Amino acid sequence: MDVDQYMQELGIAARAASHVVAASPPAVRNRSLLAMHDALDGARAALAQANAVDMEQGRAKALDAPLLDRLELTPARIDAMLEGLRQVAALPDPVGSISEMRSMESGIQVGRMRVPLGVIGIIYESRPNVTVEAASLCLKSGNAAILRGGSECLASNTAIAQCLTQGLQVAGLPAAAVQVVAVADRAAVGQLITMPQYVDVIIPRGGKGLIERISRDAKVPVIKHLDGVCHVYIDDGADDDMAVSIAFNAKTQRYGTCNTMETLLIAASKVAEILPRLAQAYAEAGVELRGCSAARQVLPDIKVASELDWREEYLAPILAVRVVDGLDQAIEHINTYSSQHTDSIVTRDHGRALRFLREVDSSSVMVNASTRLADGFEYGLGAEIGISTDKLHARGPVGLEGLTTQKFVVFGEGQLRT
Repeated sequence: MDVDQYMQELGIAARAASHVVAASPPAVRNRSLLAMHDALDGARAALAQANAVDMEQGRAKALDAPLLDRLELTPARIDAMLEGLRQVAALPDPVGSISEMRSMESGIQVGRMRVPLGVIGIIYESRPNVTVEAASLCLKSGNAAILRGGSECLASNTAIAQCLTQGLQVAGLPAAAVQVVAVADRAAVGQLITMPQYVDVIIPRGGKGLIERISRDAKVPVIKHLDGVCHVYIDDGADDDMAVSIAFNAKTQRYGTCNTMETLLIAASKVAEILPRLAQAYAEAGVELRGCSAARQVLPDIKVASELDWREEYLAPILAVRVVDGLDQAIEHINTYSSQHTDSIVTRDHGRALRFLREVDSSSVMVNASTRLADGFEYGLGAEIGISTDKLHARGPVGLEGLTTQKFVVFGEGQLRT
């Protein structure tokens, strides 16, 4: 197969389909999502068989255990995919809503309307359930999607794609509204990210290497984040029990996520009271601490934190700890080392909390809350396609609204410019 020609054909079909989807009534898109649900539910045996092929090949290629775990489509994960489709179908439709209407001196009324982005390319690794998540969010928001999963889950994604196509056809939408790239050749990714005439935005979901490559080579705008170097700062004005609870949850609730705390900052006045309590809790959870010299004066047995530790996304039970003079140094540290993902302050001082919110330059900034709450579902978005640390278009968890843009709409009664 000529990969370049194949990808061009996908792009042409997606562009044509995007106009049909954007013009479709919300009820039609919801009907399609529910029909996808029924098709997937009826194809459980086929999905399991296809996934078994991927799992067997993965073991033959000696994929590591975490990758194999993400690759597996268990009955519970199929159930979760089905529930996700029901939830997305039930979400409010952002497309076509008009806001900020105001009357001007000329007599015209000016507002903004939410409209789809157009064609969204999504590139991801391992997890075949992402195929359903991405398809449902793109379709619900009135977009067409080109989905390129990892080569390790090609058989699973192909089986899922057949169900998605059935759902589109039931609702009378074009099959090209959701297309799954059917080739494992990596050249397909290179083509997808360099077709601005057909693709409006790229969303990569995967490891840092994948996202760096796409960010470097893409000719299409990219919505992405590279790292999740997240901080919790325990301020002089913090409640001790709350600080311990938040700092423990932010690190240990789950280790391998982008919103897990990787560096703990503690105001010097709080170290003697809080750090030993946290150290005991972390030790019981198996978390390794790496500290600055001031932290090691309180906990002499912990490892020395190097300059590299302040920039590290461990995704593991390891935590860097630094003692700071106060709020100014905490903000300086975060704005120097943070990946602009999620950072939190624990304090009862309202003025310091507001300063932290204003001055920390991250996509999610929190007061008295665990960084693990930085999530589309927790934010009331219903679902998310990923997290963005970019400053243009979408920032933070990207839900349905993040997959749309706005255009100005004007209502007049014959007004002319004089």
